[in-house]
Amino acid sequence: MVSLDSRLDGIVGGKTAKALGKAFEMRTVRDLLWHIPRRLEDKGELTDLSRLRVGEHATVLARVESVNAATYLARGRRATRTEVIITDGAHRLVMTFFRQPWQAKHLRPGTVGFFSGKVDTFRGRIQFQHPTYELLGPDTDSADPLELTDEAIKRWWPIYPATAQVSSKTIGKAVERVLDVLGEVPDILPDETRDALGLVTLDQALRAVHQPADREDWQTARHRLAFDEAFLLQVALAMRRWLAMSMTAVARPHRSDGLLVRFDDRLPFELTPGQRQVGDLLRAELAAEHPMHRLLQGEVGSGKTVVALRAMLQVVDAGGQAVLLAPTEVLAGQHHRSVVALMGDLAGAGTLEAAPDATAVALLTGSTPAGERRAILNGAASGAIGLLIGTHALLEESVAFRDLGLLVVDEQHRFGVEQRAAIVERAGYTPPHVLVMTATPIPRTVAMTVFGDLDVSSLHDLPAGRVGTQTTVVPAAERPDWLARAWGRVREEVEKGRQAYVVCPRIGGEPDAETADPPDDDFVPRRAPLAVADVAAQLLSGPLSGLRLYMLHGRLGSEEKDDVMRRFAAGDIDVLVCTTVIEVGVDVPNASVIVVLDAERFGVSQLHQLRGRVGRGSEPGLCLLVTDAPEASPSRARLSGVAATTDGFALADLDLRNRREGDVLGAAQSGRRSSLRLLSVLDDAELIATARETATALVEGDPLLDRHPLLAAEVERLVEQEQAGYMEKS
Repeated sequence: MVSLDSRLDGIVGGKTAKALGKAFEMRTVRDLLWHIPRRLEDKGELTDLSRLRVGEHATVLARVESVNAATYLARGRRATRTEVIITDGAHRLVMTFFRQPWQAKHLRPGTVGFFSGKVDTFRGRIQFQHPTYELLGPDTDSADPLELTDEAIKRWWPIYPATAQVSSKTIGKAVERVLDVLGEVPDILPDETRDALGLVTLDQALRAVHQPADREDWQTARHRLAFDEAFLLQVALAMRRWLAMSMTAVARPHRSDGLLVRFDDRLPFELTPGQRQVGDLLRAELAAEHPMHRLLQGEVGSGKTVVALRAMLQVVDAGGQAVLLAPTEVLAGQHHRSVVALMGDLAGAGTLEAAPDATAVALLTGSTPAGERRAILNGAASGAIGLLIGTHALLEESVAFRDLGLLVVDEQHRFGVEQRAAIVERAGYTPPHVLVMTATPIPRTVAMTVFGDLDVSSLHDLPAGRVGTQTTVVPAAERPDWLARAWGRVREEVEKGRQAYVVCPRIGGEPDAETADPPDDDFVPRRAPLAVADVAAQLLSGPLSGLRLYMLHGRLGSEEKDDVMRRFAAGDIDVLVCTTVIEVGVDVPNASVIVVLDAERFGVSQLHQLRGRVGRGSEPGLCLLVTDAPEASPSRARLSGVAATTDGFALADLDLRNRREGDVLGAAQSGRRSSLRLLSVLDDAELIATARETATALVEGDPLLDRHPLLAAEVERLVEQEQAGYMEKS
């Protein structure tokens, strides 16, 4: 008998094992058995062909309706083209074979079979081109059962994620060989846990998910395996929380006569109730002797930066240092300017203008000049710099601190867990407190799944005086007059003394990627995404001529980017044509209108972030989403959803429904993307919550899993996957 860790090549044969390894990185029995069928086909019910998506590799169960062969001239020679139409009874799909006339003999009308291929379109019809197939014989309801093979009699057919090189049938055959020789699979769940939740054993689940007796049997197996995914992840997170709580941190209590009090006295605005509530919570957690690990999520413009700065000043008052890590140089520079402006002479330590007991605030990015960089590194190591703001440059080993008390990570979804840890480890044996922030509200299930090692706080209310932003979809292809009016509105706002952003999905100058569509004379490829350089030139010579228009994008040098942003913030630039480099953190209250071109190419959260760049002052904001997407398309519906609400928490759910699970979880979260094969953060909220509660209780009673060695081994495997994923992305 073989085990889950047995190699495949000794069981399924070298050729099949090699193909599985190349296509899916399968090496062991475990790898193969956790390649779960995406659906179960009932041979008595044909596949609904209307659910196919262009571009996917699909396997369908259908009946041949008609076969037509024709000849044509190709390079002066006669060739054949065989067109086979298959049906589910209501919808049809075309299968095309070139130079294979014998297909007409095999694919006779009435024949039922499984057909696999990449879904394409040809002249408005969906099609498979050169598909593979396996026939089940003629209409089996009227055939003599004694003449049917075992495969034809088999009713329930698992359909696996497949490729053009490795079919669902090949995977199914390999699974059958493995299950025939597999010994009983030991269960990782404690018996009492499994019994309390009414789950089948792991051995039963693995066999039933591949060879079910019926659809209910298959669903029961999938439920058990989905629970395992949620449970393993929640156990890992619970252990991480337990470890954090068991560690000792330096308490950073509030001082009644420190920088924070003087900073609060100088604030030119009132803190919102939400800012005060979260601030009080952070004050208490920073004063504790175990490290804080908190996620602060809030609406665009809700004032998270001020909350974070107040926490940083409390740490500086207590003798420590604080770091703010930002994903881009533009955002890091914006934070540095904002902090220095808000603190005034409180940030001027080492200068003649410094206030008593002031601290030093520094900015470190990849573009910081060598001499300045050395001075900053020395200041961080000696403790002379109290607040250090920067980008990934802060992750380098040369960066050291005298007494790191607080790490603040802005727009945390741009960073992985291990990248946070890279700075935390610089604090030595006493870990710092950690505050991570996002302006992209996170659905509860995602928070439990991806950020389960953090406590979560939310900011809902906006600062006083904000009047909000109106969002309108501009269908440029259908209503070119609306696009002309959009540029007119930009000019009107500038004439009133305000400023505007124009956002493009591409910089320009790089080769344009062509859409991968089948060659056809009737096909007109979609134009390339609009580019900053092209749009800027068109606007300057057209609707926005005479205005002070500049470009901003990631290819500009650091000094040039910083100069453009300073001039825009000072009001010396009317219109900024840019990429999403201004997506987060850029705060110019005088900017009142933003035009997003090719808006259908941006995600829901990204559009919400971009919209947050306007309406930040006393004037109302205007966001214009320009699109060529047809009115009835999903892209247009998504844009209409963004326009319908400014509630970021409602948009987070819309985003979750419109994006793939892996995109929501984020590649930066390392192995978690690949480890969640069955679990849906959209549909499995109750299961995730149950897994979290169960895992938390188990870890509280057995923090190191000493009494559960099989579970401990699986958790270690998950953590190793996560770390391997991080190393690949580093």
